[in-house]
Amino acid sequence: MTQVLAAPQKSHSSIINPMLLSHGTLMCKDLANSRRFYEEFLGLEVVRHARPAMMLRLKTGMYVVAVCVGEKVPNQHVLTHWGLNVATRAEVDRAHAEAHRLKGKYGIQRINKALERHGAYGFYFQDLDNNWWEIQHEPRAIDDFFDRGDIVDMSVVATDSAEPQE
Repeated sequence: MTQVLAAPQKSHSSIINPMLLSHGTLMCKDLANSRRFYEEFLGLEVVRHARPAMMLRLKTGMYVVAVCVGEKVPNQHVLTHWGLNVATRAEVDRAHAEAHRLKGKYGIQRINKALERHGAYGFYFQDLDNNWWEIQHEPRAIDDFFDRGDIVDMSVVATDSAEPQE
């Protein structure tokens, strides 16, 4: 009989006792144009919950708040991106082709090549508000990462990536 080793249990002592990672925030230039992109291109559910903002979500309790700041939207780096997982590599390729085809309609600024990266297959693209998105097929379950625990010692300092992000 093979014995499976469980990941070491971590102490759950913290200052804050959170119940849920609930939301993040991104900025947009124009709520109407951004909403059209989020709903029509990305397939997200959107509600306008405040005068300068709207909420986005996809099948979870976590949501993103898009806050309208007009033309003051700063440029973003590809490493500060939002990720969407799709079911297959073919779906990544289809989304990549559609991003190119619909670039003008949705104001997509840059589209990187689809590549195998960090064990997943996907591509990054920059939207009309300078935000970066990653469309990927990740064959591993997210819980697998957390169940396994750290695989790199926290004393290892990494200031650059071994893989190009384009």
